Amino acid sequence: MMKSLVRFAMSVVLGLAIALPFVHIGAVHAASGQLEATDLLGTDFGDATGLGQGDLTTTIGSLIRVALGFLGVVAVVIILLGGFKWMTAGGSDEKVGEAKKLIIAGIIGLAIILSAYAIASFVISSIVGAAAG
Repeated sequence: MMKSLVRFAMSVVLGLAIALPFVHIGAVHAASGQLEATDLLGTDFGDATGLGQGDLTTTIGSLIRVALGFLGVVAVVIILLGGFKWMTAGGSDEKVGEAKKLIIAGIIGLAIILSAYAIASFVISSIVGAAAG
């Protein structure tokens, strides 16, 4: 019973999170008439929603940096969890092996995240350079 109630509540929250931006867009343009395709990409939309007038490549770059930063934090937490498990293993070979696997997985994940950050930074700077000149 409790599980289904939690699932229902999460579904409602997710549905509202998906639907509310569209309600806001409709409310902003309700007084001016119909919502057109140019309204979504024009300067009025950025001002009305508070998203600003930043360049698209800069915005995408910022989103990628935030996502990779979050993943980096997750990788460090996995490494710390492995270290904690190792320290509390009490000499048990099975628990130490589990902890080593966690630490190695965290290090590999961190290496992948750093590589993805380097590649994304290179691609975004190349796109910005190509668009500017």
